[in-house]
Amino acid sequence: MNAESRFHRPAGTAADGPYALDIHPKNAGWGYSSLRVLELPPGGHHSFPTGDSEWVVLPLSGGCTVAVDSGEEFALTGRESVFSGVTDFAYVPRDAHVGIASESGGRFALTGARCERKLPARYGPASFVPVELRGTGNCSRQVNNFAAAAPAGGDSDYGFECDKLIAVEVLTPGGNWSSYPPHKHDECRPGEESELEEIYYFEIAAATGEDGTARPGLGYQRVTPSGDGSETDVLAEVRGGDVVLIPDGWHGPSIAAPGHDMYYLNVMAGPGEAREWLICDHPDHGWIRGTWPEQPVDPRLPLYSAPAGDPR
Repeated sequence: MNAESRFHRPAGTAADGPYALDIHPKNAGWGYSSLRVLELPPGGHHSFPTGDSEWVVLPLSGGCTVAVDSGEEFALTGRESVFSGVTDFAYVPRDAHVGIASESGGRFALTGARCERKLPARYGPASFVPVELRGTGNCSRQVNNFAAAAPAGGDSDYGFECDKLIAVEVLTPGGNWSSYPPHKHDECRPGEESELEEIYYFEIAAATGEDGTARPGLGYQRVTPSGDGSETDVLAEVRGGDVVLIPDGWHGPSIAAPGHDMYYLNVMAGPGEAREWLICDHPDHGWIRGTWPEQPVDPRLPLYSAPAGDPR
């Protein structure tokens, strides 16, 4: 496998058994982060052992029921697509056996991380999910922080408790750049930077042509080496179902083609004792943040908001 194909896995190339996508530490060549995409037909069912990892079951389209062998069962309403709304989700712990069933069928992301603590299985309501608008102008994007880590010194209610896993969704309107300025989190520098492996999973919204035909979209992802020992160098044209693996390096921008909104699911985990997302901006590009207060947020955002309701 050459370097580019090691880090960029086009749709279908990382399928395995029941999973349309199966990225795990062994085939990624790292220690912690995993992502599976499970496609179920109407009435379909799948079960799996969680092993040494914690997982969040996140509907990409459709709803499902998640049952844990310890007796918990969660009915996930889900959503029509990643571009239609915030979804509810379920956390399942390591050393458990989990069943997923879908009456109407659907696609479900299983975001995972090797971990040490066994936390309780829990339901995450869609109303719990903080929806953040990040950047301004053509750097505007939306972040659904469903399993984000609480910010250092911030509101502890902001984060969803996991042992190692950090996972968020990012929506970028067509023509915008996100994951910008390029940044990294590949070394442990207490209070400044976390060491985290990261997976980017993409979906791209189709656009309707003048003849009424749905036209598939594309985007671009850049990753560059960050110094000695960093070999991740990617310039990938990404389409729906693709993943880019980022064990290290400066990552960004993620570029949405005009007319095609871009979605990506970020899954992160690493060896640090603290579960935290601390990043370092690329020294050549971090200046862009200083221009953001002078520009409005893209008026197309938010694409949607979390539904009202009691988040607890």
